[in-house]
Amino acid sequence: MDAYEELFLRAARDAARYRASVADRPVSSGADMAALRSAFGGPLPDAPTPPGEVVDRLVAAAEPGLTGTVGPRFFGFVIGGSLPAAAAADMLATGWDQCAYNAVLSPAAAAAEEVAGTWAKELLGLPGTASVGFVTGAQAANTVGLAAGRHQVLAEAGWDVERHGLHGAPRVRIVASGERHATIDRSLRLLGFGTAAVETVGTDANGAIDVEDLASVLAAGPSAPTLVCLQAGNVNTGACDDFPAAIEIARRHRAWIHVDGAFGLWAGANPATAHLVRGVEAADSWGCDAHKWLNVPYDSGLVFCAKPDVHAAAVSYSAAYLVGSGGSANWGLGDLTPESSRRARGFAVWAALQQLGRSGVAELVERGCHLARRMAEQLAVGGATIENDVVLNQVLVGFGDDTPLTDRLIEAVQSDGTCWLGGTLWHGKHLMRISFSNWTTTEDDVDRSAEAILRLARERL
Repeated sequence: MDAYEELFLRAARDAARYRASVADRPVSSGADMAALRSAFGGPLPDAPTPPGEVVDRLVAAAEPGLTGTVGPRFFGFVIGGSLPAAAAADMLATGWDQCAYNAVLSPAAAAAEEVAGTWAKELLGLPGTASVGFVTGAQAANTVGLAAGRHQVLAEAGWDVERHGLHGAPRVRIVASGERHATIDRSLRLLGFGTAAVETVGTDANGAIDVEDLASVLAAGPSAPTLVCLQAGNVNTGACDDFPAAIEIARRHRAWIHVDGAFGLWAGANPATAHLVRGVEAADSWGCDAHKWLNVPYDSGLVFCAKPDVHAAAVSYSAAYLVGSGGSANWGLGDLTPESSRRARGFAVWAALQQLGRSGVAELVERGCHLARRMAEQLAVGGATIENDVVLNQVLVGFGDDTPLTDRLIEAVQSDGTCWLGGTLWHGKHLMRISFSNWTTTEDDVDRSAEAILRLARERL
């Protein structure tokens, strides 16, 4: 056994040991930050340290501070648990250390992304001709999608935003739901629009965009280059916008339509939930995470664009030394993402889709929805109030109108360690927010967690 094999096996064994035991550990580490800093701290060594010793020291320092996000009872955010094949593929990607800039630099990375992207489009019901960029997550996906939209609507107005920027450009209208995800606002900041540019559209009782108000907002403004942001999967409720109606309205105003589908876009891969995203394929760009419902390791997101040349024109660049790049006339992997130096995250996406297959992805999505309904039913029977219509994988839970009590209960649940969930502010109420997307979560995990939440609530009511 050579040095690399011994070292990599050592690290893999520690990772596997953690994964095998995470379901039996408290979800919250309860670690003291001062103790963790001390474990990682000390003076920088003057001399080299053997790699095996470095791995041992890393494991010893880190494990007390690991939160069980990969485990079956982490419900605080929409975080997947990385499927075995996807996790192993990511280990290989690290060992291979490929830079996925273009097919010249890594033919294997390019082929994996091409195939995985094609499979993802098929599952999500998106146009087969759309381009696919493998980005870090929904933030990057939304930024790239809106950058493509910025390019197109300003080009139609006779303005080259890549050359001249926004100074002196025609004003662009930004129309978005009042319950859009915060990453949309940050994308607008990064793209130079600013958050004050948003013309806010109202929502229905479950957080989906109000299509009548969308029509009113668009009609009330001037004829101008316009970006409309829609949503598949409200971050609090899981609600999806009425895409056929909203897209038809936006088209009347020649708007670019971007869909933030961080987790909700995966509803299209499950026949039982596909109706929630019916018509979404008629949009212009879409953002989606793989590290959420597809359960691949962080960080892994996807951005799709119905107009590949526009996608490339918005984010590509070229230089004399960058063989294999060329912008919209000859676009490649590096022309579709903001980063040139990036790891080959397509290997893990390919592996996850290969492991699950079409039926496995559908079952994964359906199981998350089933478990969300099961949690809602059990908490409701126990006296809690379910504040949203559980249409997907999100559950909002209230325990009266006492905000300090709700906040203390959330802290108590986190400290208890049976499960981990977070809080949110929705329609003026402080609520528990419970999310389901981990492939290892079972009905027993839901039952244990519901019992713990209700037990802690009884102790505090």
